[in-house]
Amino acid sequence: MTLRVLSVASEAVPLVKTGGLADVAGALPAALAPHGVDMTTLLPGYPAVGKALRRARKLHEWPALLGHPARLLAGRIGEHPLLVLDCPRLFAREGGPYGDPSGTDWADNWLRFAAFSRAAADVASGAAGVPAFDLVHAHDWQAAMTLAYLRFASDTPDLHTVMTIHNMAFQGWAEASVFPRLGLPRSAWSVEGVESYGGVGFLKAGMESASAITTVSPTYAAEIRQPEFGMGLEGIVAARGGRVHGILNGIDPAVWNPGDDAALAATYTRSTLARRTRNKRAIEQAMGLEPGEGPLFTVVSRLTWQKGMDVLVDVLDHLVGMGGRLALLGSGDAGMEAGLQAAAARHPGRIGVRIGYDEDFSHLLQGGADAILVPSRFEPCGLTQLYGLAYGCVPVVARTGGLADTVIDANPAALAAGVATGVQFDGVNYHALRSAIDRAIALHARPEEWRRIQRNGMKADFSWAASGRRYAELYRSLTGKA
Repeated sequence: MTLRVLSVASEAVPLVKTGGLADVAGALPAALAPHGVDMTTLLPGYPAVGKALRRARKLHEWPALLGHPARLLAGRIGEHPLLVLDCPRLFAREGGPYGDPSGTDWADNWLRFAAFSRAAADVASGAAGVPAFDLVHAHDWQAAMTLAYLRFASDTPDLHTVMTIHNMAFQGWAEASVFPRLGLPRSAWSVEGVESYGGVGFLKAGMESASAITTVSPTYAAEIRQPEFGMGLEGIVAARGGRVHGILNGIDPAVWNPGDDAALAATYTRSTLARRTRNKRAIEQAMGLEPGEGPLFTVVSRLTWQKGMDVLVDVLDHLVGMGGRLALLGSGDAGMEAGLQAAAARHPGRIGVRIGYDEDFSHLLQGGADAILVPSRFEPCGLTQLYGLAYGCVPVVARTGGLADTVIDANPAALAAGVATGVQFDGVNYHALRSAIDRAIALHARPEEWRRIQRNGMKADFSWAASGRRYAELYRSLTGKA
């Protein structure tokens, strides 16, 4: 029996992306189709989304959606159905999905995504000119209130729902004074509803209302039961018990495939790894690095405390002193950007830093660098290490979240068994990261062993096939529809 599922997300590739959430929301419809799941994606009507819509059909109109006129438009995202909330006063703004051109969050984000969630609840329940769905899948805090509206303010409070947490650090919290403007009944204001630490907690409301909660890796599902990772919501995770599931993210092998990647200077496979050298030379030229055969590390990341970039800044002198080089692509915290640029100035030809993001260049970095550094303090899943595995760019990762689930540490036992795929380390601090870099450099000096590690990673299957099956199984267990 085909299941009709509404996926509610604030971003999805290829239309709008700020992080891994977009990759997941964009990939799920195709991943689920082979398992009898017909998924429709609902997105806000940002300018980029509106431009991508062609011959959109109007399905419904709200004269005042939490005070603002709005329309529901229908289109396609690839081969799959797309719904868009067209509400110009809330979403037709210059800048990113969540902030103005300077990067400052919009002060009314609570209202923007409450209205988006209110509309999603109407769509899910069949009150917006669309047949009702079997299940609703909401992603992160921006869509989480959908489940609260379904529970407290719809005719279908028993509709099956899934809440996916892509990053517990972003919870969506607003002052209690906004509650009367949300259009929820008084009964929703409770610790079992939307109230959170004296205000309105969007992610918390979704977690309380969901039939099931998922995170994007099994280890992260266990970690968020602890205060260090649960960030004030670990009690809810513990209380929901067996309804919390960890389902690892996948990557799209049609996009991330070194065998036919047009962004590379030279394509290659597991059996033609020597061709990666041409990509290394291209990186060296693009970043002004000295040519050489010593280990070239890369970083493709947001430059934030979560990603451990402050520790990376401290260890760069040692990395260069050990014969390593670095090519970094990313942006974020101004202090960390300055620290990285200062390191590049101290070590010309050894460290190259490009502030910003370039999708094609990120592919080249994976296709030519020897190893990718991912020293995250917490990482719900992580995708860059998966890209690294697929491209023979050996991951050097902190042992946390999805990093721990996807990389097999090159310890003596794993090396002897021939199964190692990277280097893991415990604790994101100077000494731990320095030791991990030293291990990677030592492994790189043993070419046969290094190539075996590369090939192990390249033959691992991190496509969406297994993850799509897991989500479909969860949906069917909730709905009872085989």
